This record gives sequence, structure tokens and C-alpha cells, in this order.
Amino acid sequence: MNGSEMPLLLELVIVFFLVAGAIVALIGSIGLARLKDVYMRLHGPTKASTLGVGCILIASLLYFSFLKGGLSVQEALITLFLFVTAPVSAHMMAKAALHRKLPCSPRTRQGPPDQ
Repeated sequence: MNGSEMPLLLELVIVFFLVAGAIVALIGSIGLARLKDVYMRLHGPTKASTLGVGCILIASLLYFSFLKGGLSVQEALITLFLFVTAPVSAHMMAKAALHRKLPCSPRTRQGPPDQ
């Protein structure tokens, strides 16, 4: 084994994060297309982007950190930015939907106020 060969355990961890991130992103995309109203649709992209893309970025961080021999700062900063901005953007979209008084699905237990 030469110095640039990646250990099998690290490869398996990277593959796990890539596959898990892709599956979560796919489920979030399906949820975005299939859920009934804007309030339910908020969960698909926000959860999928945070968890799915976060897993893919962690896999990228592990891979490039191994190749460089140190922490890959770019992926760490992108992951941090993602985890900070996704909840804020979801909150802003929900506030905009409430401000526009968009209707919710009849199956929703408790709808927005004033409906």
C-alpha cells in the first residue's frame, strides 16, 4: 500500500455519506413535487437540502481532506453556510406564505391563523 491509497474504511464512510445524501435529496425532491400545499412543501427542500446536501458535503470534506493531508476548509465553510441559511430561508418562505394568506390543504390539522 503506497502513501496515496485511501483506506477501505474511509472509502466506505465516504460512500455511505454520498448514498445517504443522494437518497435524502431524492426523497425531498419527491416531497416537493407531491405534497399538497406550500406549508407542507416547505419541509421537502429545507430538510433535503440541509441533510442531503450536508451529507454530500461531509463526504467531499472527508475525501479532499484525505487527499490534501489536512482539513478542507472550503467544504467546511459551505456546510456551515448551508446549516445557517436553510432554516432562515424556510422561515422567510413560511412568513411570505402567511402574509399572502395562501390556503392550506384541508387535511392539515391546524391551518394558518385567520382562515
